[in-house]
Amino acid sequence: RISPEAPVPIVSVNKRENRLGGAANVALNVKALGANPILCSVVGHDQKGQEFIELLQKQKMDTQGIVQSAERITTTKFRVIGNKVQMLRVDEEVDLPLNEKDKVEFLTRFDKIIETGKVDVIIFQDYDKGLINEHLINMVVSKANDLKIPVAVDPKKRNFIAYKNVTLFKPNLKELKEGLNIEFNSKAADELNRAADKLKSLLKTEIVLLTLSEDGVFIDYKDNGEKSTKIIPSNVRSISDVSGAGDTVISVAALCLALKTDPAVLAAVSNLAGGLVCEKVGVVPVDKQRLLKEVIKLIRE
Repeated sequence: RISPEAPVPIVSVNKRENRLGGAANVALNVKALGANPILCSVVGHDQKGQEFIELLQKQKMDTQGIVQSAERITTTKFRVIGNKVQMLRVDEEVDLPLNEKDKVEFLTRFDKIIETGKVDVIIFQDYDKGLINEHLINMVVSKANDLKIPVAVDPKKRNFIAYKNVTLFKPNLKELKEGLNIEFNSKAADELNRAADKLKSLLKTEIVLLTLSEDGVFIDYKDNGEKSTKIIPSNVRSISDVSGAGDTVISVAALCLALKTDPAVLAAVSNLAGGLVCEKVGVVPVDKQRLLKEVIKLIRE
């Protein structure tokens, strides 16, 4: 019903739950698919930060990459959901750059993790919240390339053109247009190709995986040294919530990189996974068994 105080809905609370989101949702997806993620991030030295770490521990996820900062609050997104529909979202966050102390602690933890020799792929899940900057990107990508570890990126505007020499770059249409400051018709294959060429020329990335919302994904890669592109349409689905779909796509794409999967297959499986999570309300990881069934169905077709 509508409030008599203002033209807004009244919501009766019958359940509250805390879920991991943002880069932690990427880690959840990676774990759900059978791999062992190590999340590297910064949270606040506050109640929400402690709850975040406890949620990671509950999921049996490694917390050695998590820095608790006294200078920041933990990013929190409060969603009001009624009848399986999101009605409101309230954000609490700080997006200022890290202070020097937190930077040093973060890099020290990252170095310790990567020096174990047990890292198969690195994912940059960028939300423009102040942790990731050009210096961090250059340092991580350089180390990864020296160790021959593939790097997958889900970018945002602030650092868009800083991600040079990575393995896979996965923007959505809005991010690509803003990042390159261009406008093009996403329905036209030749215009998609030109945009991807411009991006690859600028960033020297090996693979461009562009998500096209309801139109599926576009991939640009080298096949036996020759440029190859594909548009993979999305499946018809009952969409409940698109929250976290991009997290799922980059998670699956990164694991495919670690397994040296053919890029065309990588794109197809990532596309399926992103569609599956849109059928669920809220930020949730992909269901491994459902994804497997869909992949088998795709192969048989």
